[in-house]
Amino acid sequence: MPGIGSMVVIGAAALLIFGPKKLPELGRAAGDTLREFKNSTKGLADDEERTEDKKESK
Repeated sequence: MPGIGSMVVIGAAALLIFGPKKLPELGRAAGDTLREFKNSTKGLADDEERTEDKKESK
């Protein structure tokens, strides 16, 4: 895991590269992408559990 100092440097670099107007949009898009990925992986895990339950009940 990156430390606090590393996070500050990454944030400053992102601010310089993308600018203050574009940065919130990029953060929001990254958050939405992570949320969708998390929901998808949770759905796959739930599907796998259901198939295992069906196999055990037979």
